[in-house]
Amino acid sequence: KILQLLRLRQIHNGVFIKLNYATLRMLQRVEHYIAYGYPSLKLVKSLIYKRGFGKVGKPGAWSRIPLSDNQIVEANLGKFDIVCMEDLVHEIYTVGPHFKEAANFLWPMKLSSPKGGFSKFSKLKHFTEGGDAGNREYYIAGLVGRMV
Repeated sequence: KILQLLRLRQIHNGVFIKLNYATLRMLQRVEHYIAYGYPSLKLVKSLIYKRGFGKVGKPGAWSRIPLSDNQIVEANLGKFDIVCMEDLVHEIYTVGPHFKEAANFLWPMKLSSPKGGFSKFSKLKHFTEGGDAGNREYYIAGLVGRMV
């Protein structure tokens, strides 16, 4: 249920979440099944440009549209002063005042399996024990960079 609330419905999906007390508690409950951390600007930019899809349409009839130009972003997020891809990247990275709208506009990103794969037991262990699951803090860029 928590994974559904975080919009993580499939394996190798990625989303941007604002970290507060409630989301931190949810992440701690499911940290054996997910890897999370603090993305760098380069990582946010590459994820949005390479794997970014927008939610266009009405609730219940959303369309998954690739973010190929600024017109899609402006049409859906223009009322929040987000008019181009760089504004979207900036809003997500800085967790600005319209982060919730920007993150909900982005469809959960479908990532590949990491290049080189997981080692035999690494995905079963927590990051602090030499595995891949749990809070990776700033080291999340290494894992997600291999998956983009």
